Amino acid sequence: MTSTYDVLLSRLTSAFDTVSEGADPALRTSDRSDYQANGVMALAKSRGENPRDTARLVLARLDLAGIAEVEVAGPGFLNLTLTTDFLNDQLRALLGDERLGVARRSGRVAVIDYSAPNVAKEMHVGHLRSTVIGDALARMYRFRGDTVIARNHVGDWGTPFGMLIEHLLDLGEDEAIASLSIGDLDSFYRAARQKFESDDAFKERSRARVVLLQGGDRETRRLWQILVDESVAYFAEVYRALDVTLTPADVVGESYYNDMLEGVVRDLDAAGLLVESGGALCVFPEGFTNRDGEPLPLIVQKSDEGFGYAATDLAAVRDRVSNLRADEMLYVVGAPQGQHFEMVFAVARAAGWLPDSVRCEHVAFGNVLGPDRKMFKTRSGETIKLVSLLEEATQRADAALALRSSNMSEDDRHHLATQIARAAVKYADLSTDRQRDYVFDLDRMIAFEGDTGPYLQYAHARLRSIFRRLESPWDPSTTSFALADPAERELALGLVAFPEALAAALASLQPHRLSGYLFDLAQRFTSFYEACPVLAAAEPTRSERLGLCELTSRTLALGLSLLGIEAPSQM
Repeated sequence: MTSTYDVLLSRLTSAFDTVSEGADPALRTSDRSDYQANGVMALAKSRGENPRDTARLVLARLDLAGIAEVEVAGPGFLNLTLTTDFLNDQLRALLGDERLGVARRSGRVAVIDYSAPNVAKEMHVGHLRSTVIGDALARMYRFRGDTVIARNHVGDWGTPFGMLIEHLLDLGEDEAIASLSIGDLDSFYRAARQKFESDDAFKERSRARVVLLQGGDRETRRLWQILVDESVAYFAEVYRALDVTLTPADVVGESYYNDMLEGVVRDLDAAGLLVESGGALCVFPEGFTNRDGEPLPLIVQKSDEGFGYAATDLAAVRDRVSNLRADEMLYVVGAPQGQHFEMVFAVARAAGWLPDSVRCEHVAFGNVLGPDRKMFKTRSGETIKLVSLLEEATQRADAALALRSSNMSEDDRHHLATQIARAAVKYADLSTDRQRDYVFDLDRMIAFEGDTGPYLQYAHARLRSIFRRLESPWDPSTTSFALADPAERELALGLVAFPEALAAALASLQPHRLSGYLFDLAQRFTSFYEACPVLAAAEPTRSERLGLCELTSRTLALGLSLLGIEAPSQM
């Protein structure tokens, strides 16, 4: 079906183009509210007219007969009031559309780089945002019809692996594997680090082992692979606990690009981009300076001939464009890495490895803070493990459920508590503008009231309970929507806006736009439910209201699933 959003956007675009042939492409935006707010103003400015006069010209050419009544308001806004007949047609079409008005597109490949933990280190709260935001974007892209290639760029290479391999040998393979396989990666790493800092002989062995690793020594590579395999297995357990779609097959770490690094240096040199500075080989991309206004270098090869992150990231860009045929590349990495990625992308474009046709963006995000608004840590100052965080959330959800209902078996209650805990943790992150910091407050996040994941889950469960109480069959194919009550109309307007909310989230790479839409829809349903009896209503009102409930239930379930959140039928 053609969504309400697409119909209105198409008609608005046509009217704008008629008023101003060759209109600025910036006037065509995927966010209709932004189009209405800025489009007339921008067009009026380019024509040297009063915005209200320009709005009247657009209105005269706007063909919305049978769709909406339009008026010019304020300084030049176009206010649209959808007709009941049009809303009825849209809602009836939605009842038979499993995609709820979202058109499927195809033919684009999106590489999404997210999560990126380090081998032989446990995943902690610092990995939460990249993992949750990246996974939500991957789900939304897949639903839209894109081919998503997930890349979990784990830290699996470099000098620390010398000490880790030597510590593995000191313990013995069996004992080391037993320690790593239970997810005790931090203890293993700390013990290796302590020996490295206190034992000179161990330090020398570790340095010699790094040379063997980088030189391709077979036995050293075998031992290194043990560390990688056990860590990747642990990561997979964390992803399963969080219900994240990343798999071991998506792990493509730093080591994967190691054999490409010399080619990166060679080809940058051939392109005339490399400059020696302080013994290091660098590129000075245009537009980047330090505080003193001096050109800022991207160090590709260090003075000791080792390669840094920049070389690896350049190799990754090159591989993803040339081998994976990416149309889009998203890097879901913390905001402090912004300048690094801007410089990497600039160098890749200067080298001809990143065509202008490929969208490449750093999807930056802020920090997770504790109640004191400082970096979220334990009382002893240690970073909080993701598994521990989720376990505490599950325990709190389980306790809350035990107080709410005694009819649920212990196994069913724990399963539901796990779903609620995931929703609480993910939604708190995804309902926040990703570029802002947010405070991790489990008491607020696990609540069944307010702007929380459990609240949206409960709204969905309450909707499904309506259908469990049906005493006679309901036929959606014969349902029509008169929308006589204002609360019915408000809910209907929320339902037809789902494609627009998803489009806005995708265009801005901001999952909180979808989260905010779902919360608004749940509030519209609450107002509707309080004002409009459903099962007690006479026909045809009963069927109409059941139709609105069915569409609200499906929209909440689909929207939550795109955020990586389950929608239980009972709570």
